[in-house]
Amino acid sequence: MSLDTAVFGGGCFWCLEAVFKMIKGVKKVVSGYAGGAKEDPTYEEVCSGSTGHAEVVKVKYDPEKVSYKLLLEIFFASHDPTTLNRQGNDVGTQYRSIILYTTPEQEKLAKDYIDELKDDKVYPDVIVTEIEPLEKFYKGEDYHQDYFANNERAPYCRAVVSPKVNKAKHEFASMLK
Repeated sequence: MSLDTAVFGGGCFWCLEAVFKMIKGVKKVVSGYAGGAKEDPTYEEVCSGSTGHAEVVKVKYDPEKVSYKLLLEIFFASHDPTTLNRQGNDVGTQYRSIILYTTPEQEKLAKDYIDELKDDKVYPDVIVTEIEPLEKFYKGEDYHQDYFANNERAPYCRAVVSPKVNKAKHEFASMLK
């Protein structure tokens, strides 16, 4: 089995990790940092907004079971792509909406999908999602991995992550593991 890689940032990486881990064909999801210039950034450095990195997830998936287009649909359904450098109360460039493509085909699919969303007027505001090539991915600290699964009762998880997980369960029920 040959796996492909997709990298998305849509606010706090705990939310996207929890959502993508539920999807058939997704084999691994790693929370980390990408899109900036600082080598080997720490969570504290990324949170300061000084590194240029965004909180992202690296999704390893089986393209025979789940398409990149469906991953894009899940990504856009899991965050607000119209808020610049923020998701809810999480504010700063580290929380921006970003797609970091790993192939020219992913770049084209991402651009085409955003055009489709615009044409269909899915969002009342302008989509601000960045589309950039993935230069380097840095794995986040161990305590960020499987965060929602390990901290489901934490206030942030209950208030922010759980609603996104529940929405994905409803909208993508046929694709759940």
